[in-house]
Amino acid sequence: MEELSHFINGKRVAGTSGRFADVMNPATGEVQARVPLASPEELDAAVAAAAAAQPAWAATNPQRRARVLMEFVRLLNRDMDKLAEALSREHGKTLPDAKGDVVRGLEVVEFCIGAPHLLKGEFTDSAGPGIDMYSMRQALGVVAGITPFNFPAMIPMWKMAPALACGNAFILKPSERDPSVPLMLAELMTEAGLPDGLLQVINGDKGAVDAILDNDTIQAIGFVGSTPIAEYIYSRGCANGKRVQCFGGAKNHMIIMPDADLDQAADALVGAGYGAAGERCMAISVAVPVGEETADRLIEKLVPRVEALKVGPYTSGTDVDYGPVVTAAAKANIERLVQSGVDQGAKLVVDGRDFSLQGYENGFFVGPHLFDNVSKEMDIYRTEIFGPVLCTVRAKSYEEALGLAMDHEYGNGTAIFTRDGDAARDFANRINIGMVGINVPIPVPLAYHTFGGWKKSGFGDLNQHGPDAFRFYTRTKTVTARWPSGIKEGGEFSIPVME
Repeated sequence: MEELSHFINGKRVAGTSGRFADVMNPATGEVQARVPLASPEELDAAVAAAAAAQPAWAATNPQRRARVLMEFVRLLNRDMDKLAEALSREHGKTLPDAKGDVVRGLEVVEFCIGAPHLLKGEFTDSAGPGIDMYSMRQALGVVAGITPFNFPAMIPMWKMAPALACGNAFILKPSERDPSVPLMLAELMTEAGLPDGLLQVINGDKGAVDAILDNDTIQAIGFVGSTPIAEYIYSRGCANGKRVQCFGGAKNHMIIMPDADLDQAADALVGAGYGAAGERCMAISVAVPVGEETADRLIEKLVPRVEALKVGPYTSGTDVDYGPVVTAAAKANIERLVQSGVDQGAKLVVDGRDFSLQGYENGFFVGPHLFDNVSKEMDIYRTEIFGPVLCTVRAKSYEEALGLAMDHEYGNGTAIFTRDGDAARDFANRINIGMVGINVPIPVPLAYHTFGGWKKSGFGDLNQHGPDAFRFYTRTKTVTARWPSGIKEGGEFSIPVME
């Protein structure tokens, strides 16, 4: 059985804590590797090495830092198939979905190649007599990212690329469920020319997370995961004086207006609701048709599409719509919530509870489920299921549909499907949710815009990637300079006035 490692000072390093976690193959249910769980001492040693390497990197011309990222992009494209296969093997998602995971991270790296421009400060000539003022963005030092299992390539790159481009050293604590791709990314970054010590990958569990939160050298932390853990990391990190951004759970609504193209809406719901087995923070998990006629027609179109979904292992190639969920525990939780929906009175119009895949009976596969007549009091509506389950909540009016999304505790993403520009504009302006799609089911912005949710989906003032990432990973310093034409004797003790 393969034994994985940490990545410290430019090479893989065996764990010394004596503690390990199993890395599963979700398609077969078998243990395929073991990953070491770092002790606080191992984390502290990695941070010390990062702190030693960081000052020289921060002093490096930002254009030269960007060239390392340019070479990293080339290597990502070179090894795309290898990365996708490793990702699928541990996560379970299909190969096309795995490649999409890598590409969306790669796009953020490409954006960060523009660091020389993004790090430019401001300048005011003659702010006062003989006085100039200017600002500059400077690296924080050592920063860290704690990333989830569902995007083991994309989200680490969302964190590490801007942090490194800004001149920081970066400590990555990826999910212990699928750790191979983050280790491979670190090796590629070193091959691209990143000096040793600037990117460390520390595998671990809560012990490693707490060590990151309590380490005095680490200046900032980025996290993506569930809301309870996001709240924990945000509160403890802030209490320790760190800059923290945390992104949590979601319950994304898609409103379907009576004038919408229902074929387009149904196709969008299937892709957004069941892709990656629903294990996406931007998955649409609630369909809200407006009016009974709209709801009846939408369900009529959804049922055959959902029933036709093909579920299987990534090794089946492009003949599979989605694969298994990540663990047996995740599967059990989805099945528990589905049963609660039935028990609480929702109508299960597509029942995937009896799904079984011949030859993969021990895998963590979950059949597609479609609920109708869901109410907002039900557990399947209130809770993030994170599985291939779509709930339909019928609304009598646009205002009722809008209120459902606005009143929910999560505010990550939402969408509306309509031909009415006034309704779409009103929806975009009024909705209290971070990312909005108009006839787009998964409103994930491009790398040069920022990504982040509201309410209990996001904690902190700045979002991920885009210009916000460069603000998060730097401090602004403002300098006031005067070069007098002559030298006066004696000192000046008053505050200068800009005249």
